[in-house]
Amino acid sequence: MHLIIPKDYDPKLSVKETQAAIRYIRETFQEEFGKQLNLSRLSAPMFVAKSTGLNDNLNGVEKPVSFTMADMGDETIEIVHSLAKWKRVALKRYGFDMHEGLYTNMNAIRKDEDLDNYHSAYVDQWDWEKIIGKDERTIDTLKATVRTIFKVIKHMEHEVWYKFPQAVHHLPDEIHFVTTQELEDMYPTMTPKERENAITKKLGCVFLMKIGGALKSGKRHDGRAPDYDDWEMNGDILFWYEPLNQSMEISSMGIRVDADSMLKQLKIAHAEDRLSLPYHKMIMNEDLPFTIGGGIGQSRLCMLLLGKAHVGEVQAALWPQEMIDKCEAGNIHLL
Repeated sequence: MHLIIPKDYDPKLSVKETQAAIRYIRETFQEEFGKQLNLSRLSAPMFVAKSTGLNDNLNGVEKPVSFTMADMGDETIEIVHSLAKWKRVALKRYGFDMHEGLYTNMNAIRKDEDLDNYHSAYVDQWDWEKIIGKDERTIDTLKATVRTIFKVIKHMEHEVWYKFPQAVHHLPDEIHFVTTQELEDMYPTMTPKERENAITKKLGCVFLMKIGGALKSGKRHDGRAPDYDDWEMNGDILFWYEPLNQSMEISSMGIRVDADSMLKQLKIAHAEDRLSLPYHKMIMNEDLPFTIGGGIGQSRLCMLLLGKAHVGEVQAALWPQEMIDKCEAGNIHLL
């Protein structure tokens, strides 16, 4: 358990006021976000059948919560880690057209998560996905979409300031683009997390691109599943977060794999056995649309905009008693 207790922390809003702010941020953000990216809200599953290959396996080592159902025989059912793959299938299934997309309120359980100020076993995010043309699978498309998302987040800062001026956390005015290799070249002796802290402290907000593949050092900056993001056209939106004196990831997103990039990445990950799964067959046969998509943390965004010290202040989850006690002593009130 890793926990940061800011010195002389003042939450500014009471628990009741915080709840009102959470509701306002979530409702306002998703409305503006959907409008700016041409996304429609859809309902989404909390669990999927393991045999479909639709669950996100994250870094490949986290185990999903699984169970069986009375009417499903011996079929293994898994609580989703995210809806990265499900969304792409949904776009085809529901007949979305070019440059249309969807967003959904995704709730997941990641039981192997290391709990700290940012991380919970309960994950709530806006999962989104949008159809693009094959010729739009480019870095330019990725950057343009990132800039739009950043613009909506900045808009939310002004909205929150109007409603809760005493609590709003001010954000930088610009987002910068840096690749993981450029970051390794800048800070070769640092760990990946130390590099993220260094660059976000310097620039304020960064979209860190090309995550998943090996760098010149032979090491990866971070893990990514090989079968949804194209590792050459993905990234994370990172903000420098002064209350905790470190970076905060708000979104992971990217251009999704086509047949060539998925096959290449599955070989690197020694996961070619997945090619027998229904989802992967659809990718290889080009039965699914080309898309861009990602996730935006709902509680993380509330935490960022309200200057909170712990995600548990804006999310009702389960925490070790030791963490609860230390937080209370530091004026951090976990829900």
